[in-house]
Amino acid sequence: MKFDSKKILVVEDQAIIRETIKHILYSLGARHIVEAGTGINGIVEMRRSQFDIVLCDYNLGDGKNGQQVLEEAKHFKLLPFNAIFIMITVEHSKSMVLSALDCKPDDYLIKPFNRLQLSTRIERCITRKEYLVSIEREIDMGNIYQAIQNCEKLLQQSNKKTHLHVLKIRAELALLIRDFKSAKRVYQEILQERDLPWAKLGLIIIIFLDGNYTQAVESLKQFIQEYPMMLEAYDWLAKAYEALGDDQEALAALNRAIDISPQTILRQQRLASLADKIENIEVAKKAYKAAVNLGKHSVYGSSNDFSGLAKAHLKSNSAGDALKILNEMNKSFFNDPDSRLRAAILEIEIQKAKNNGVVAQKPYEKAFKLHEQFGKQISRELRLEMAQISHLSGAGEIADEILEDLIKTNIDDKPFIADIDKMCSTVIGDNYGGKLVARIKQELVDINNQGVKLFKEGKIKEALAIFEDAIEKMPNNQTITLNMLKVIIHDLKTSKPDPKKSMQAQSYINKAIQIGIAHDQIGSIQLELDNLQYTPSS
Repeated sequence: MKFDSKKILVVEDQAIIRETIKHILYSLGARHIVEAGTGINGIVEMRRSQFDIVLCDYNLGDGKNGQQVLEEAKHFKLLPFNAIFIMITVEHSKSMVLSALDCKPDDYLIKPFNRLQLSTRIERCITRKEYLVSIEREIDMGNIYQAIQNCEKLLQQSNKKTHLHVLKIRAELALLIRDFKSAKRVYQEILQERDLPWAKLGLIIIIFLDGNYTQAVESLKQFIQEYPMMLEAYDWLAKAYEALGDDQEALAALNRAIDISPQTILRQQRLASLADKIENIEVAKKAYKAAVNLGKHSVYGSSNDFSGLAKAHLKSNSAGDALKILNEMNKSFFNDPDSRLRAAILEIEIQKAKNNGVVAQKPYEKAFKLHEQFGKQISRELRLEMAQISHLSGAGEIADEILEDLIKTNIDDKPFIADIDKMCSTVIGDNYGGKLVARIKQELVDINNQGVKLFKEGKIKEALAIFEDAIEKMPNNQTITLNMLKVIIHDLKTSKPDPKKSMQAQSYINKAIQIGIAHDQIGSIQLELDNLQYTPSS
């Protein structure tokens, strides 16, 4: 393996260890090495340059740890898809190792290590990445069906060293496009070769995604007994219990995972949200507080954690503590539109608690002004809160406007539509949410029927215009996205080859996967597009 062409970043807080690692790398032939003494400096270097290899210590003193560095690098795509990230640490503690592995580095190395151990680990990662480059490139671009085709090509090569790894990716991609039949077949093929926990878990995930929640719960409980350190299984168990409406057991499942490894912020946030939902104030406080602390140096840190903690204190009649948290939140998130509106809403609630339900006009004015200024830039959950506040303060027209837009843009998201309906039932009553959803669904049906009618009449441009306008207003609507795709494919079939239209069709297919349209609806369209690209009409 030649290291002279590789650009390497070493993130390590102790200068003497940085020098030792650099010395080993130079002895291996490396010529381009950049060093960083803190997690934040490591992120800065990744923003400045593209690296082939990152060697990052887990414990980096004050500030970001190695896990948080990797989370941010992945979140903002700071590393090329073919780069490798190796986590290094001196610690052997179970919770630290599990939390580091939770964010899936390419490999993991315990200090102290020698030249041979480091070079072997790097070479193994690079060899695997280079072999998988045709798959990883397409995944990075969002071309999932092409990535699947490239998996199949590599599997035909019968490379024993990488065969199982390619099968694992193939199964995960099948899950991503909701092609459960193929995913099940691949996981079963893997288990015929080796008894691997992740393949067993994959089969159980299929049971869950297929809607068999009771069976999923029983299978997951049995799996966890056998593999208690597989934290992902607890997450799926919580989801399965939630799907069955058993939020208490879902909470218990997440709590068990956090007892094993408390350092993963996303799991703490899920626990806090679920505890909040079922009014378990003490668990909510503990989880929100953990999320606030973990979020200080994490890309996933959110003003919602501060707000949730403050509201938990309000429910415990501790308005003073809530006010302190609001002040901390304002210092930490002063430039973010979401956070500024969240702070204004929280101020309203604190004033209600301190003044026996009486709220000065100023916090309301601030909230309305921020919502008017930032509108759709605000998260949907916060906009739903804003709809509630608008209604309660007598601004019914504003509330309806927000609700209509939220329903249109999230009509296929059943859990969120249920949240809207619940809020309306609690605050407005008289089946208000249900009636609103029914009316908007009918409007969508009418728009869709109009587009389909134009398409059947051969008015392709007019049909496309209808669907394009609808998608602009409702970007995540599955039915309209699917029909838009069908019209584009028909247009490609009946007109001269047009690379721009082909690219547009592929981008809509990629989007269809993202918004949850299943393989049995989208797979045939991808096949048609592939055939058109290989045998264009004359």
